[in-house]
Amino acid sequence: MLKPTIFQMKKLTLAIGLYIGILGATAKAQTTDTSNYQSRKLKVEEIEFVSSYYHQDGNNSAVTGGIGTEKLTDYGNTIDLRLSKWDKKSRQHFFNFQLGVDAYTSASSDKIDPRTVSSASMSDKRIYPSLSWSVNNAKKGTSFGIVGSYSTEYDYKSYGTGLSFTKTSKDGNREFGAKVNAFFDTWSVILPEELRTIYRADGTYYFYGSGSHSDRTPIDYKPRNSYSASFSLAQVINKRSQIMLTIDPAYQSGLLATKYQRVYFTDGSVASETLPDTRFKLPIGLRYNYFAGDKIIIRSFYRYYQDNWGVKAHTFSLEAPIKLTPFLSVSPSYRFYTQSQADYFAPYMQHSKTDTYYTSDYDLAKFTSNMVGAGIRIVPPHGVLGIEHWNSLELRYGHYNRSNGLASDVITLYAKFK
Repeated sequence: MLKPTIFQMKKLTLAIGLYIGILGATAKAQTTDTSNYQSRKLKVEEIEFVSSYYHQDGNNSAVTGGIGTEKLTDYGNTIDLRLSKWDKKSRQHFFNFQLGVDAYTSASSDKIDPRTVSSASMSDKRIYPSLSWSVNNAKKGTSFGIVGSYSTEYDYKSYGTGLSFTKTSKDGNREFGAKVNAFFDTWSVILPEELRTIYRADGTYYFYGSGSHSDRTPIDYKPRNSYSASFSLAQVINKRSQIMLTIDPAYQSGLLATKYQRVYFTDGSVASETLPDTRFKLPIGLRYNYFAGDKIIIRSFYRYYQDNWGVKAHTFSLEAPIKLTPFLSVSPSYRFYTQSQADYFAPYMQHSKTDTYYTSDYDLAKFTSNMVGAGIRIVPPHGVLGIEHWNSLELRYGHYNRSNGLASDVITLYAKFK
């Protein structure tokens, strides 16, 4: 998205025009406000646009058994609209609507049907709207929220819901937060092309469908449910330092294997990836922010992760936003990650046919990774390009590489209107 198309610019211009009109109408409605009165009309707090371009390549595709291209390109766009209003009890209500659309092409997914010119999964798009509401009671120092979401793509659909609660101390120096989320997914069980002849115990067989829209041969649909919680405790240490502890347990059940990913055994035979139908994850993190004067903030984060599949991981990241002028800042960043191998992973042709579970997905292999990036952000006093309500514009770039050869680049553009 380095160079938006004319069509994209027209859409952005139209959205900006509509938004400025809404702001103008809201401002007129509030001209009679006084310091002792809070408007109960719905007000636009902010609108945020995010546009990103992501590209990766590597040679350990799980679709072809841990070998072959991992080339993938993704274009993502989201719009986030935040509204607010006050009620009679002086509580502030926030309403958030987010709509995201991703479009991607994947060379590895095209290998699900290697004998065809192009398989149904070579390219796809994902659409994911969400709607949330929260209420903030400043007198009690509490906030409560609820969210609902939906996501759809070629081979799955997902429905999500969640609750959140925060409590702030009277002096404002301590805050406890809690969130719970649940996602209910349905997978299309797509098999590799050569595994679609299913043999029954009585010696008969039938042909399993490809999952393509043009193929009416039946396929299976399986559930996958995910439940997660997040608990945080933030504390202001002094004027320069803040710290926060996070615990984010998660549990999954259902079809957790990706059935179109191949596994090759030591004898050369092939099967579809098979994994346990439950997984428990426990990440524990610690954030520490230090304000090194008026121009530099140091943000650090460490996380330990463990699950019941045998994966243990450590993450460390560092970011240092530097204010060059009152209106311009840059943010160099770095992240290091390392993980152990899952109990069920083995490379190409190294699994035994006696194994109960097996995968050659290198996301479950032992590896280390590094990501370096930087961002530049402008907040002009009179708005970006002189547009008063165009509050800020930020451009970020990141380069990622793994010890097993996977490399990726991502460019993200943020635009905020207030």
